[in-house]
This record gives sequence, C-alpha cells and structure tokens, in this order.
Amino acid sequence: MSERLRVFLVDDHAMFRAGVRAELGERVDVVGEASNVADAVRDISAELPEVVLLDVHMPDGGGRAVLERVRSAHPEVKFLALSVSDAAEDVIGLIRAGARGYVTKTISSDDLVDAIRRVADGDAVFSPRLAGFVLDAFASKTVGTGTDPELDQLTNREREVLRLLARGYAYKEIAKELYISIKTVETHVSNVLRKLQMSNRYELSRWAADRHIV
Repeated sequence: MSERLRVFLVDDHAMFRAGVRAELGERVDVVGEASNVADAVRDISAELPEVVLLDVHMPDGGGRAVLERVRSAHPEVKFLALSVSDAAEDVIGLIRAGARGYVTKTISSDDLVDAIRRVADGDAVFSPRLAGFVLDAFASKTVGTGTDPELDQLTNREREVLRLLARGYAYKEIAKELYISIKTVETHVSNVLRKLQMSNRYELSRWAADRHIV
C-alpha cells in the first residue's frame, strides 16, 4: 500500500466535500467524489480507492446502498462512514452492511486521517462515544445480530422514516430531512404499519424505542 492513501468521498453536500478535500488533501490523495448513489458506485468502481468516506443519508438511497453495491463487485474496497448521525439504526446498519468504521462529522482532521489509515490497515474504527454503544448493540439480539425478522423486513428508506417518526418528527419535517415528498412519507409509513401489523404512529414509536431505533 502506498504511503499516501487513495480516498474517495461520498456526500451530497458540496461545501462539506470541499472542506474535507481541503483538510485531507495534503495527507491523502482524494481521487474522486460523488453526491449520489449512481455516480458513487460508478466512480468508485473505476478508481478502486483504498478507503471510501461515506455519508449515511442521501436523497437517493443513502450510503448503505453505495456500500452494498460496490462491495458485491469490489470487496477489497474499505468503507468508513462519516456522518452527522449517531443514531443506533444508522451505525448498526452501516456496520452490518460491511463498513469498517463509523465516525461523526465533529471529528478533527488529524483524527480523521488516522481513522482512514487504520481502516485501510483493516482495523475497526469508531468515534469514542460510539465505541461502547457499538459493542453493546452487537451483543443485543434485537439490534445487532440480524435476528429480528420484523426489523429485517423493512427497507432502508422505511427504517429512515421510522427513525425520524420515533424522534417525534412530523411528516413535513421527515419529508424535508429526507428530500422526499410528504406523500412519499405517508406511503412509507403506511408500508411500515402494514408490515409490522400496527395501526398508528404511536405504536410505531414505542416499537422503535424498544429497539433503540431513535
């Protein structure tokens, strides 16, 4: 492996990508960047970087969709989630999908470079406040081991809607957060209610809280 690692950046906010590139540019080679799933999958497959810095929430499917599609063809590429979210479902979802680490966007540039290098070397890396939580979650049958058939039947987007619903977001707020229409939010909620055989959002919120999906 070369001393200067080849890194690819996936995030739907151009200003954030520019900031990361500026912070990391002297210490790693940022070989590409993308703001959506399709471009990310195409360009990562072409560049084959050693590490992909991956945002969790994007309008067209999110970081997990990128990770799963790239890893199916290029399992050697390693992923480090870089997100504002420290929600249980986000962290565990990305790790279960194959990410080698998960850090929040409050991380310093020095610590991020260190995390990138450690992930490239095969280590698992987490922000300090997430490390104990991740260990606990993977010891939990309801969150970390994939033995919850009710949770596993939900799509990634349905889980995102459910998580925000459980946090008390209104449909309009969920739509804004996920860059989708209110009608689409209503459709996802209806699908979740049907799959979980529940009748209202309050039952869903209690169900999500019991599984730490908040």
